Amino acid sequence: MDNFISTSTIVINAPANKVWQTLTTPELAKQYLFGSDVTADWRVGGAITYAGMWEGKKFEDKGTILTLEPNKQLTTTHFSPLSGKEDKPENYHTVSYTLDEDAGKTTVTLTQDNNETQEEADHSTQNWNMALESLKKVVESL
Repeated sequence: MDNFISTSTIVINAPANKVWQTLTTPELAKQYLFGSDVTADWRVGGAITYAGMWEGKKFEDKGTILTLEPNKQLTTTHFSPLSGKEDKPENYHTVSYTLDEDAGKTTVTLTQDNNETQEEADHSTQNWNMALESLKKVVESL
């Protein structure tokens, strides 16, 4: 299977610690992640889940935290039953948020791997662009 990567980047007018706080605080994450309830124990190897409604359907996506470097990087696996795919490792994405602070502004780069086609990667990029725009609004309003 080909591995098409989707990448989204945004500059947020806030220091990395504020961005990190928003990424890892469930009440704040809900505001930028399409209303999803995020549950995690915030440790490497720990579970992370995202639950909510999407286009009128309940969902509960899941994954495992792979990297947790405060104010720098959060990487998780991600599986969505709404994908219609079987729940097995080769059907999981790896989603990584990388934070790079410079002069009080933070560049957030998000990547998602394991997209089967360029079209799927482009669709993921569009979704992540919306999420990062929302993240920017939440962080800059804190």
